[in-house]
Amino acid sequence: MIEVDQNIINTISAHAERDYPHECGGMLIGKFEDENRYVIETFPLENARDEADRYDRILILPKDVMKAERYAREKDLDVVGYYHSHPDDKAIPSQYDLDHALPVWSYIIASVIGGKVVDIRSWLMEDDRSRFNEERIEGIDLKTAAGR
Repeated sequence: MIEVDQNIINTISAHAERDYPHECGGMLIGKFEDENRYVIETFPLENARDEADRYDRILILPKDVMKAERYAREKDLDVVGYYHSHPDDKAIPSQYDLDHALPVWSYIIASVIGGKVVDIRSWLMEDDRSRFNEERIEGIDLKTAAGR
């Protein structure tokens, strides 16, 4: 399960709508606790793909992932996952998503149809990298989560 405050969902939605018709992405910053992930904030990242490829692909540079990881460590938090958008497509991971994912992170996908987010879902990859399973999203109070 991943716990995400409505403000975080709103932030992801705003990023996805702002970057439409291109894919957007960012890191989910929070805490791992047992089998759960708690998202405290997002760390938006720039899509480094060429303009023509941004519609259905995102490229996050390793240096940007390192910035997000450093930022999380400085706040005594973890990178617990990654979010991105699917312009004019479903909030379901693609084969490309599976090929580039890590088993320990949650993957939140925002479906953006005609410039508006219509669905947000979260996914966890099997440890053997064979597929994603949908992960339940629960709401949290950010003040409570920040004390974790």
